[in-house]
Amino acid sequence: MIILYVLVAVVAIAFIAIFLKFFGLWFRALLSGAHIAIGRLIGMWIRRVKGRLIVDSRIMLTKAGIQVDSDQLETHFLAGGDVIRVSKALIAASKANIPLNFQRATAIDLAGRDVLDAVKTSVNPKVIDCPNPEKSRGTIDAVAKDGIQLRAKARVTVRANIERLVGGATEETIIARVGEGIVTTIGSAESYKHVLENPDNISKTVLQKGLDAGTAFEILSIDIADVDVGENVGAKLQADQAEADKRRFQAIAEQRRAAAKAREQEMSALVRENRAKVVLAEAEIPKAIADAFRSGNMGIMDYYRLRNIQADTQMRESIGEEGQAKPEEE
Repeated sequence: MIILYVLVAVVAIAFIAIFLKFFGLWFRALLSGAHIAIGRLIGMWIRRVKGRLIVDSRIMLTKAGIQVDSDQLETHFLAGGDVIRVSKALIAASKANIPLNFQRATAIDLAGRDVLDAVKTSVNPKVIDCPNPEKSRGTIDAVAKDGIQLRAKARVTVRANIERLVGGATEETIIARVGEGIVTTIGSAESYKHVLENPDNISKTVLQKGLDAGTAFEILSIDIADVDVGENVGAKLQADQAEADKRRFQAIAEQRRAAAKAREQEMSALVRENRAKVVLAEAEIPKAIADAFRSGNMGIMDYYRLRNIQADTQMRESIGEEGQAKPEEE
């Protein structure tokens, strides 16, 4: 009997300790109209779920007129979600008449997005600098058709689109698309002066492209904050092209000069070769004369006549060379 009494006393003490541990949470939830059974609180403790967090979230939602079962809150907590921020996001969306249910809010939270910040952005649009000064040089550079470079800065006002938060592109996509639109618009301008005269045409043209498609945001406005004139890229490119053409033509001329020089050397060698052939041919003449004497085809008088003809020819050539030299000296 003593052992039985001891066991009953231990059980009673344990029951009282557990009751006192969870009585405060249970009683606070009961008074707030967000009743949670004390057995469920004990089950949360066993499953290592923060009962105080679940109770606080359920009380907030109940007071805001949003009915969410404690099982749903506990499931989201066990899945690694932020129950408090989801509850605050639901309350903020309800007050702002934004359609947002618990399933979508938890899906956004588990996807890694800040659902409370998304609701705040949906109510109070935020401004995004384009380009992002923390990740780029601070300006969007583009060149008009006349070759003048323009450096622009834009500010994009966006509002979160709750329905596209899951699977929608982030701010980086918005910045990239707006930058691409600005470059395209400036590049299609006939002159940089047209862009400077009406910078709002850039924002109007870019805004009409529907750049927020597939993103988690809705673009409300695109404002050109600043446009500066940069370098004369067209003139620089032309100068570079002219320099490249000059080098190319110089290379071609050098190639031709080398070819002409090689041809000159070939012709000089050919002349020397022909002269050698002439010398060889002239060396055969005395042999032929000697053969003619031996065979009787040529007499001594014929030989003298040949010598006289050769002497007359040399004399005429000498006179002709002297006549050509005198006009050159004058």
